[in-house]
Amino acid sequence: MSLLLLLIIVLLLLSALPAWPYSRAWGYGPSGGLGLILIILIVLLVLGVI
Repeated sequence: MSLLLLLIIVLLLLSALPAWPYSRAWGYGPSGGLGLILIILIVLLVLGVI
């Protein structure tokens, strides 16, 4: 389970990078959403839910 979760997080981190010209205008939206997901996952890991 944790390996799958780690792979999903790495894929999300790579997809949030503004590597293509059309995604540079998106601003902080994708990385802000990813940061929120990471904070939620860290809190769940600390609480022992995951």
